[in-house]
Amino acid sequence: MNRLRQNIRDMAGYIPGFQPPDIASWIKLNTNENPYPPSPRVREAILAELGEDAALLRTYPSASSSLLREAAGRLYGFDPDWIIMANGSDEVLNNLIRACAGEGEEIGYVHPSYSYYATLAEIQGARVRTFGLTDDWRIAGFPGRYDGRLFFLTTPNSPLGGVFSLAYIEELAGRCAGLLVVDEAYADFAGENALELVKRCDNVVVTRTLSKSYALAGMRLGLAIARPAIIAALDKIRDHYNLDRLAQAACLAALEDQDYFRRRCDQVVATRERFSAALRALGFTVPSSGGNFIFATPPDRDGRRLYDDLYRSRILVRHFSDPLLAHGVRISIGTDEEMARTLAVIAGGKHDATA
Repeated sequence: MNRLRQNIRDMAGYIPGFQPPDIASWIKLNTNENPYPPSPRVREAILAELGEDAALLRTYPSASSSLLREAAGRLYGFDPDWIIMANGSDEVLNNLIRACAGEGEEIGYVHPSYSYYATLAEIQGARVRTFGLTDDWRIAGFPGRYDGRLFFLTTPNSPLGGVFSLAYIEELAGRCAGLLVVDEAYADFAGENALELVKRCDNVVVTRTLSKSYALAGMRLGLAIARPAIIAALDKIRDHYNLDRLAQAACLAALEDQDYFRRRCDQVVATRERFSAALRALGFTVPSSGGNFIFATPPDRDGRRLYDDLYRSRILVRHFSDPLLAHGVRISIGTDEEMARTLAVIAGGKHDATA
């Protein structure tokens, strides 16, 4: 073990949500996956790429993912040199830290949000500084000028679901000496996004994933939009064949079927709102969410008990041991049938403070 770097020996590592081996026998609402299949065009595109004998799989894919950059550029209103494609948005987050933060230099983020930021910083040997949230969705104690190399802002926030206003994000960009990385993994389920700030602010990077709204978590697809100089730097350090042929075919088909994409997002949002209202009627505290999930606190504020109740009914949700979050659970939005079953289990249990 003494052959390993000290920070790698000491770090705990990130623990993703539980993936049961017998997944079909569970209602799986713990990792914010989309409950619906991707566009039918995705399957068609993958089969077309495979062909009769899968001969193309013997050759390397496009190293630059140029067709995907062009498609994303058309969709979001940017030239392709403002866009980089990635093996999930996690690859972009990792490479942003590698590109900007040296050993001992600082990155910041809001806590609670995506704890993987800390893991990526630890791998690099960078220092981490976290900031809390105020009740009106501002960052507590954020300095007039933040001198860290990067600040990660998850909006909509996971696991809480809140959305930072565009005006406030722009204010933060003006207070950041380094890059402000706006992690919009769930933005397609919210009413607004920060894409226009990439053009107005030279230090804003927006990251996206196709895992949630496009139902492609199994393909590992993401992207970032930023000034061309930042994209060029990220291009230098990414894996040169970071997206395989089938992933590229799937991505292109998904991005080009916006009608299907929008219908499915609207469907998830409608279910989210109905489920949230039903939980509130049972006495739960459920803040408004801009994601494909909610954070639900039962009346007795015992998130672990609620998690265990649902687990016994083979319904998986996400419980966090962090004291800031232990009172509730994050529940991904599934189909109407899955949410009705989840609600029935919750309503059938005892959730008041004297239970």
